[in-house]
Amino acid sequence: MNALIEATDLTKTYADGTHALRGASFTIQEGEFVAIMGPSGSGKSTLLHILGFLDPQTSGTFRFKGKTLGEMEHHEIARVRNEELGFVFQQFNLLPRESVYNNVILPLFYSDVPRSEWRERAARVIEEVGLSHRIDHEAFMLSGGEKQRVAIARALINRPTLIFADEPTGNLDSASGKAVLSMLNDLHTKGHTVILITHDMQVAQQARRMLYIRDGMLESDTPLDHATT
Repeated sequence: MNALIEATDLTKTYADGTHALRGASFTIQEGEFVAIMGPSGSGKSTLLHILGFLDPQTSGTFRFKGKTLGEMEHHEIARVRNEELGFVFQQFNLLPRESVYNNVILPLFYSDVPRSEWRERAARVIEEVGLSHRIDHEAFMLSGGEKQRVAIARALINRPTLIFADEPTGNLDSASGKAVLSMLNDLHTKGHTVILITHDMQVAQQARRMLYIRDGMLESDTPLDHATT
């Protein structure tokens, strides 16, 4: 496997003096399924924002496929964020009055994919998450579990290398949560790199490796050899 992410002594200090990250170092290989776990306020979200090209670190080095942000042009950073990264959030972040189809195709507006391919590509990922029968339904009509499946389909539309799942089961009942975690496992099996951010140990154990963060510091980096599949 090749290194997808290389983080060395990452720190993040905000203007008010808060030290959200205090020197985190780790490497994530292509095709891994990694959980980033820790209590609320531990620095998980800050780390997600750095790894997802949403917010720069204060110091330290972050490389994606061997390149730092400083070695990338603005247009390349935008392309990586849109085409190589997929995001699934706890709050779904759907447009409630738009259809499943219209929500799923949103990332395509910022891609080079020809419009003639949009319907076919969207139909394929919507089918993958089991919502073909809901493709024309508005998002507000869906259950929480269905909304999260739409979010996963949207994350997949540009065929990303890396999928971030930020507390993806936080707003779901246990049955819907298990279904979403099963989808993430399937995506990992198909070759996607998955980074799962959670404060729940049972959720984290779905991954194959766990990075545990507390008070902005990486406390442990543990393989999960007996992860639930």
